[in-house]
Amino acid sequence: MSEEFNMSMRKFLKQVGVTSQQEIERIVREADLSGKDKLSVKVVLTAEGTDLNHVVEGDIDIS
Repeated sequence: MSEEFNMSMRKFLKQVGVTSQQEIERIVREADLSGKDKLSVKVVLTAEGTDLNHVVEGDIDIS
């Protein structure tokens, strides 16, 4: 893989990480999550024109 590809991918993944964290923090602040100890989350990664369908699921401790 080229250095340009690596830099472009890192930039995209950084944007995904930062914006995802911001949205999770927002929903934890704004949603009525009383009585919940965790937030179950799922990320689905697709790439237009390919058969990529990568799913990551997990729980975030919000207690």
